[in-house]
Amino acid sequence: MFATIVSILPQFLEILRVIEHELLLFAAFWFIIGIVDELAIDLVWLWLWFRGRTQDPALPSAFEHSPLGGDIAVLVPAWREDKVIGAMIGHALRVWCQRELTLYVGCYANDAATIAAVIASADGDARLRLVIHDRHGPSTKADCLNRLYAALCFDEQRSGRMFAGVVLHDAEDMVHAAELALIDRALEHAEFVQIPVRPQPQPASPWVAGHYTDEFTEAHAKSLVVRDALGAAIPAAGVGCGFARATLARIAALRDRQGGVGPFAEECLTEDYELGLLVSRVGGRSRFLRVRDAAGSLVATRAYFPSDLDAAVRQKARWIHGIALQGWDRLGWQGRGVDLWMALRDRRGPMIALVLFAAYVLLVIEGILSLADLAGWRRSGGLTPSLELMLTVTFAGFVWRSFWRFAFTAREYGLAEGTRSLLRTPVANFISILAGRRALFAYIRVLRGEVVRWDKTLHDDHPALVASGAMR
Repeated sequence: MFATIVSILPQFLEILRVIEHELLLFAAFWFIIGIVDELAIDLVWLWLWFRGRTQDPALPSAFEHSPLGGDIAVLVPAWREDKVIGAMIGHALRVWCQRELTLYVGCYANDAATIAAVIASADGDARLRLVIHDRHGPSTKADCLNRLYAALCFDEQRSGRMFAGVVLHDAEDMVHAAELALIDRALEHAEFVQIPVRPQPQPASPWVAGHYTDEFTEAHAKSLVVRDALGAAIPAAGVGCGFARATLARIAALRDRQGGVGPFAEECLTEDYELGLLVSRVGGRSRFLRVRDAAGSLVATRAYFPSDLDAAVRQKARWIHGIALQGWDRLGWQGRGVDLWMALRDRRGPMIALVLFAAYVLLVIEGILSLADLAGWRRSGGLTPSLELMLTVTFAGFVWRSFWRFAFTAREYGLAEGTRSLLRTPVANFISILAGRRALFAYIRVLRGEVVRWDKTLHDDHPALVASGAMR
């Protein structure tokens, strides 16, 4: 037996070396494409920084209490959110003092716990409007939002007064006091406004939950800033985003002609992302706004993101499925060159997962071949000069990317989190690989006729429940 293994070992190692070479070419090529893409974003950001356009402006101290220019509706869909919806509503109604606000919360008849939590949180505030869906849940988030939109339209017909804007939020969000006034002012000059999302650190989950802080900080402090400066369409994050009422009605009419029942696409897993891009396609202007309040705190939506591996994979798989795979089908490739570039960036999730998988397979192969070398089984040849150059560029790009991630995370969360962001890279990569696989299989099932369901993340805690001193 041992003699047989020894006899076939040279052939096995030679096969591994061939696989190693091909995977090196594949991974290095696509890593370099990604490096060039990110470098272009970096250079635009540096140009903006040099021009002084990356500094977050500060709002005056009384801004958050400013009356609104028109009525604003905030839509919050909820399914099995009884643990957090009360904290969300209580905090929002407390920090948003404007009387022009109506907070619409959508629940399902078969979710008594969430309904009870919403009622308990009202505290007699007439600005809260509970809407109970006529369908049993869960349907989809977009379906729940369309039910809220229908209630909004009914209230407008009954009162004879139109809302000026519509803001979207989730049950787990902790809103900022200045958000409504900021979005209200911005909608005077734009049809869609997005403010940043700021994941809150969770000491109990520094790796899985922590990797969201790295990704969102870089995306919402650099990528979307560049996107806004270039005039590209801005995708909606689904929270902290405001739409001009007339624009939302125009999109609803467009969907009605296509057989829909409201502005939100019920068959799409990322209806918020799609809605943001549709604003640009119907001729509206989009803005991404980063500002800070008088105390220096970022005006952003704060939330706890998934803290365990399975929940993180499911959430990211939903994003990849909706943005990359459904987005290709539903939105196609339209617009100016800058919009096509951003669409490519948005839809690269499956390719990133594949390239990362190839890279980690390479690590295993390299380990086996290194052990063989130590045992005296020398490799038949070295790397070609072109492949050596590609690997050098790839390594330099990795160092460059790590610097940017550290810098942005450290600026927002401190040096300790910035350092951890470097150590979290393998965790983020592993989640991306698993999410890409899950998204692909889910997409195949939908193509075979499976109905899209609200594969939502369950939430057990809310930032507003922690001591006020924990908020930065």
